[in-house]
Amino acid sequence: MMAAIPPLTELARGLRFPEGPIAMPDGSVLLVEIARGTLTRVARDGTVTYPAQPGGGPNGAAIGPDGRCYICNNGGFRWTPEGDSSGLRPIGQAEDYSGGRIEAVDLATGAVEVLYRECDDRRLNGPNDLVFDGLGGFYFTDLGKVRARDQDRGAVYYARADGSAIREVVFPIFTPNGVGLSPDGATLYVAETETARLWAFDLVGPGEIRRHPFPSPHGGRLLVGLPGYHRFDSLAVDAAGNICVATLVEGGITVVSPDGTSVHRVPMPERWVTNICFGGPELRTAYVTLSSTGRLVSLPWDGPGLPLHHLNPRA
Repeated sequence: MMAAIPPLTELARGLRFPEGPIAMPDGSVLLVEIARGTLTRVARDGTVTYPAQPGGGPNGAAIGPDGRCYICNNGGFRWTPEGDSSGLRPIGQAEDYSGGRIEAVDLATGAVEVLYRECDDRRLNGPNDLVFDGLGGFYFTDLGKVRARDQDRGAVYYARADGSAIREVVFPIFTPNGVGLSPDGATLYVAETETARLWAFDLVGPGEIRRHPFPSPHGGRLLVGLPGYHRFDSLAVDAAGNICVATLVEGGITVVSPDGTSVHRVPMPERWVTNICFGGPELRTAYVTLSSTGRLVSLPWDGPGLPLHHLNPRA
């Protein structure tokens, strides 16, 4: 029997494919609007403002150790035409594609600094999502771009927040999207969009993994792969270590236990559920982006979310 859609509180509508929500300490939610090219703030009363306009395709966002908002910018998408029956959704690389990059936004001034456009002379194609560790660095996925007859191979990178160093951690990986860290910081989780697979990478140091042998395609451990037609988007980790993955097509949040043995879905009222974050008292409120209908919603969560480095105080 399919679970019922839980009661939701709508916080904002009319957004242009929202993603990358960050529940801020003041009760507002920062997010990106990929199709509008903005970093957007939704206040507690629902007022929408635009702290910065990076352009291109701002895709994922996180607060860094210096208080700036770090953005994965995919360089821009083509979109379904207005009035398409499937709603607003990306359908390939933009004709005016401006190149993938990692940006940092000063929230006080709106100034946007480009930190990285390449790694070892290889350009970034479509940075998607990122997560900070407690050491001043962050992991980010590069899903790549899709064109009419070909698409890029994906990768996962580790970079310093001050723009001083970047390294490739995982390659190749097919359409890597959501990324997160376990509560102890020893495991990196990466969700693949087109396969609906969730991978775990054992960390031995900042930006270094212990590679599992063949048949692993890249050194990771497969936690779960969903049957049927699903697609994975971005993710968040809760305080118990469960990985909560926004799931496309049969829209919802797929909750996976740390060992991959338990999987259940929290359904949502649209197909293009792209991201989740935790905030509010004790981080027990989930904020979810429903992107094709342009909405940010919230709901009570069964347990607290995992505090994020540089955003939520840890005990």
